[in-house]
Amino acid sequence: MTKKIAVINDLSGFGRCSLTAAISVLSAMGVQACPLPTAILTAQTGYPSYYCDDYTDKMEYFRIEWEKMGQQFDGIYTGFVAGEKQVRQIFRFLDTFRRPDAFLLVDPVMGDDGVPYPFYTASLLEQMRKLTLQADIITPNLTELCLLTDTDYQSVISQSSPDRLVEAIQEIGKGFCRQGPENVIVTGIHYQDTDGTKKMGNLLITPENSALFSFPYVGGSYSGTGDLFASCIAAGCARGDSLPSIIKRAGEFLELALIDSVKEHIPRNDGVNYEQYLSLLI
Repeated sequence: MTKKIAVINDLSGFGRCSLTAAISVLSAMGVQACPLPTAILTAQTGYPSYYCDDYTDKMEYFRIEWEKMGQQFDGIYTGFVAGEKQVRQIFRFLDTFRRPDAFLLVDPVMGDDGVPYPFYTASLLEQMRKLTLQADIITPNLTELCLLTDTDYQSVISQSSPDRLVEAIQEIGKGFCRQGPENVIVTGIHYQDTDGTKKMGNLLITPENSALFSFPYVGGSYSGTGDLFASCIAAGCARGDSLPSIIKRAGEFLELALIDSVKEHIPRNDGVNYEQYLSLLI
């Protein structure tokens, strides 16, 4: 029977992110995506102009109608949220649909490069922290991990060597694992190898162990890469893949998409050319 994942995220007409990314990746990997939109946007928020139709008050209708239908999910996957009210709606959704055998993956979209997004208030951060502590898997970047753990970002990235950087992130991640999530996957870690090669790594952390999965840094920063990565993880978990295997495959998939996008000079806001590489995930 086809696995089903409820995907709680926004839908952007342009930007190759959020639900657009999730639906295509999950479908390619043989998993049914059941979208619950938090907002409908003409384009993702990185563009200079966009229209946003907030769906916060409509999220409850999805929960009510899906409960009437007797729907069940193999996993629940949350992405961008625009405010505390949406997080409260997510908690209501979890109370209704989360089962012991259904995983919760939270992609805590909160900031980048050491800076939280402007709308992220202290109270919203606290709600997101509560949500991540309930998750089985979270996929923060380093900025988001620091926000969740009240860690100074600059003190982490100023480590004297790549090994020290990874050790520092491991320590923070393991501490957070012990509070709640079984798996923390820290995405997009930039570092230089001993031979000077620039690398990008994704670090899997559990309370007991950790493993770094890295590939050459291609260059460029693009909309939606975090959504694509988290979607690979969600689909892999639904179909029973091991986390190390799907992290490795997701990295290879994104590396090719990034190489193609840099070569084609794709604007950052447009997202990466990933569509022709979806077959790698099958």
